[in-house]
Order: sequence, then C-alpha cells, then structure tokens
Amino acid sequence: MTIRTLVYDGDRVDTYGDTDAQSLRDARAATGTTWIRVSEVTDDEFDRLSAAFDLHALEIEDVRGNVSPKVELFPDHTFALVKTATLRGGETTFEEEIRDQPVGLFFGHDWIITVAVEETAAVETVWERVRREEPRLLQRDADFTAYRILDAVVDEYFGILDEIGRDIEAVEDRIIDDPDTQTLEILNSLRRELLSIRRIVWPTRDAVSVLARGDADHVQDSTEKYFRDVYDHLVQHVELVETYRDLASGARDIYLNTLSQSTNEVMKRLTVVATIILPLTFVVGVYGMNFAGGPYNMPELGWRFGYPAVLLGMVLTAAVMLRYFRAEGWL
Repeated sequence: MTIRTLVYDGDRVDTYGDTDAQSLRDARAATGTTWIRVSEVTDDEFDRLSAAFDLHALEIEDVRGNVSPKVELFPDHTFALVKTATLRGGETTFEEEIRDQPVGLFFGHDWIITVAVEETAAVETVWERVRREEPRLLQRDADFTAYRILDAVVDEYFGILDEIGRDIEAVEDRIIDDPDTQTLEILNSLRRELLSIRRIVWPTRDAVSVLARGDADHVQDSTEKYFRDVYDHLVQHVELVETYRDLASGARDIYLNTLSQSTNEVMKRLTVVATIILPLTFVVGVYGMNFAGGPYNMPELGWRFGYPAVLLGMVLTAAVMLRYFRAEGWL
C-alpha cells in the first residue's frame, strides 16, 4: 500500500511522510486542507486510515469490489466512487478494449482521501498541480479538489469517445468499399466498447448529479456550479454514446444489407446459368435417346450435319435467352 499526504493552505504545501495512525491524525488536525492519496489498499493500513477519518469499511469495499459509480452522503463526509477508462490491448486479442479502474473519493470540509487500486493519471495530474502550488487549488477547500479530480476523470472519456467515433467512420467507409468478415468483427468490437463506456458514463452522470444539485453538505454553494459543469459534460457523453451506438447499429445493418445484396447477386447469376442450361439439357437428353430404325425414329441421326446443327441450335437458344435477360435487367 502507498500512502502519501499533503496539507495545503493558501500559499503553502506541507508533505507528511509517516503513515502510522498518529501521523494521519496529526495531518487531519493540521491547519489547511489535508489530502491523503492511497493506492493498493491493504486491510491493516486501511484500518489505520479508517480510524483516523471515521470511514466505514463498506465504503472501501465498494472501491475494492469495483461496483458501479455512485455517491453516498454521510454526516461527516461525502463518498464518491467513479471509474477511470482507458483503451488498452486486450488480454486475449490484439484489439483494444476499454479497461476501467475504480477511484474512491472521501472528502469532508477540510480533508480529502483518494483511494485507487492502481495509480491513475487523473489523480496524478491534480496531485502534481497541488505540489506545484497552483493558487487556484491551494486557495480552495477539499470539495474543489474533488471536483478537479472528477473533471480530470470525465475528460478522459472524451478521448475514448473521439477514437470510437473515428473508428465508426472508418468502418462505414470500409463497408461501402470492401465489406468482409473482418469488418463485422471490428463492428462487434466497437459495439462492445460502447457498451463498456455506457456502463461507466450513465451511473457516473447520476452520481455527479447528487453533487451538482446541492444534496451533499460538504459541497459548498460556490463549488456546485463546477460539479454542474462536470454533469453537463457527462450528459454530452451519454448523448455521444447513444449516437455512436445508433451509428454502429446502422453500420451493422448496412453491412448485413450489403452482404445480402451480394448474395442475391450471386444467386441471380446462378439462376440465370441454371435457366440457360435447362433447355440445353432437355435437347441433349432427347437426342441422347438415340432411337433409330423404327417409324418414330429420329431422322437427324442419319443426317450428316445433325450434330453440328444441334450444337448450333443450342448456342442460338443460349444467346437468345441471354439477350432476353439483359433486356429485362436481370444481368
């Protein structure tokens, strides 16, 4: 487990190196806003953290259990669970897949704790801004830091959705130019990615709405507008996800229609060939009986040019039928 602690107030930032229970209590009691950053949680060290900040064991279990994003309100703090999302190579395929990671935010009036299973870029970005003593962060309370982390997490969704949008456009062009079985596999992969991001964005929007409408006592009135901005971004994400799902479904329908039309073209040509061969087969079958020497014999059997004449008749029959099919637009 990694625990790092910062205490910032106005224009200063102090770093605490110890992670024992008393050091955590001292950090919480220090003047300013206390930020404790936690990764790779272990039971023993979390017990110390929970004792210092009165956190419930079920809250950390939600982070470790990778449940859906949500916000829970407690008398002395607010708990928000969100998920980061990145496109990475799949474990069983070479295709990219959306990999999510839960991030838990616990914040009171003058303290905030971030808990993640692994280090996350969104938390790292805000953490470094505090360390660099960015005035806008140092002069605000813990709720504003929580907003900045949520905003960084939500901004990551834009990049993923933009990439998915470009992939859908490329697949649509490919369907028109050269549809094949690989195109369908790409479409199915895109649909899975959209389903994965949808499972993240929808509950995150509902969770952030709790912070944006003023239900949380630990969110100041001056900070609510920032959470409303994050909520607006999530509404855009939801709309984009639904739009892309419709586009992916439409592209899949176009692919299936194109494949069906291609199959129909093949069947039409095969039908034309079978139709032409049918009368020729009849002629060959009749003359294949080879009856001769009786009152109902085939006079052509004794004709010197009978064989060439039959072949010529078959060729003319096929030519007439082909011209008729072309005139009707069947070829």
